[in-house]
Amino acid sequence: MKGFRDFILRGNVVDLAVGVMIGAAFGTVVNSLVKDLMTPLIAAIIHQPDFSALTFTINDSKFLYGDFLNALIAFLIVASTIYFFVVVPVNKLVSRFKKPPAPGEPSEDIKLLREIRDLLKEKKGV
Repeated sequence: MKGFRDFILRGNVVDLAVGVMIGAAFGTVVNSLVKDLMTPLIAAIIHQPDFSALTFTINDSKFLYGDFLNALIAFLIVASTIYFFVVVPVNKLVSRFKKPPAPGEPSEDIKLLREIRDLLKEKKGV
C-alpha cells in the first residue's frame, strides 16, 4: 500500500492528472468556439454550413466525400483557433518575461573561434 501511495503522490502523476483535466476542459472550450462561432461564420460566408450531403457514385458505390470535407474543415478551424488564440499569445507572453542574456563571459563557441583566429594570425605572421 505504501508503494501505491508513493506512486500516486509523486509530482509527475499529479501534474499529469491536472494536465489531462485542463486539456479536457480546454478541448470543450475550443470545440464550443468552433461549433458556436467559427462554423456559423464560415457558413455565412460560404452559404452552406454542412457538406455531409455531398456525394458521388462510381459503379453503384456511393462516396460520401462531404463528411470528409466536414472533418477536414473542423480540423483546420480547431488547429487555426488553437494557433491564433493560444500559441501566438502564449509565445508573446513568454518572450516578454524572458530575460535577455546577461552581458559577460562569451560562450564556448565564441572562445573557440577567437582562439582559432588568434592562431591563424600567429601563423600568418611567421
